[in-house]
Amino acid sequence: MLPIPNSIVTTDSMKNTTHILAKKNPVSPPELFASILGTHFVETYDHIQKAFVHIVQHRWTRYAVDGVPHEHSFVRDGEEVRVVDAEVDESGEILLSGGIADLLVLKSTGSAFYGYIQDKYTTLPETWDRIMSTAIDSTWTFKPFENLEAVRSAVDNFQEGYQSARNITLKTFALDDSASVQATLFKMCKLILAANPLITDVKYALPNKHYFEIDLSWFEGLKNTGADAQVYAPQSNPNGLITATVSRDD
Repeated sequence: MLPIPNSIVTTDSMKNTTHILAKKNPVSPPELFASILGTHFVETYDHIQKAFVHIVQHRWTRYAVDGVPHEHSFVRDGEEVRVVDAEVDESGEILLSGGIADLLVLKSTGSAFYGYIQDKYTTLPETWDRIMSTAIDSTWTFKPFENLEAVRSAVDNFQEGYQSARNITLKTFALDDSASVQATLFKMCKLILAANPLITDVKYALPNKHYFEIDLSWFEGLKNTGADAQVYAPQSNPNGLITATVSRDD
């Protein structure tokens, strides 16, 4: 039997450490807890040079019974999650990013796509009014923190940054008279950078979720295209994935 190297920190220890530190420390905002957890591992074990922590936070919403919010009952508020990643160095430096994932959105108008390159490979027709839908994945990166105390001193920025980024995303998606997914994405990034000076860059990944009108004219001349369109079918074929990262000039 081969000997087990004594440098291994078991996943059992990692699990137990996470549970114990969650009991002894605040778990909200998750950026702080990720920093606490990562710092523990690089300070406790001399041979560990970096610790990587990934946290996924689900949305649970208190629901009402007979019109009154129930004191201990909650419902899962969709598939959207909040995500946090921490990279903690043995020097104490902490790199943090936050984000949202699987935020499914749709608006029935206020979206267009035209003026793009059209050549012999293009079959997509231009449109000035279409359904716009996507599952939003967004990540924002914070300026590096010198140590855990620096993270603690900035703790209010994390929850505010998350709420601000989420609100900007939803508001811009709804109100922007979108010339393209790319154009709307760029506006979201700029607004998030302007709202939080600790954020250095913002990334979005927006998969197209197309819905196309169905031509029903074959059935008694039923009109369901153009201005008469009311019934749409989701597009299941391969669709585009629009990604971009927008960073500060410095």
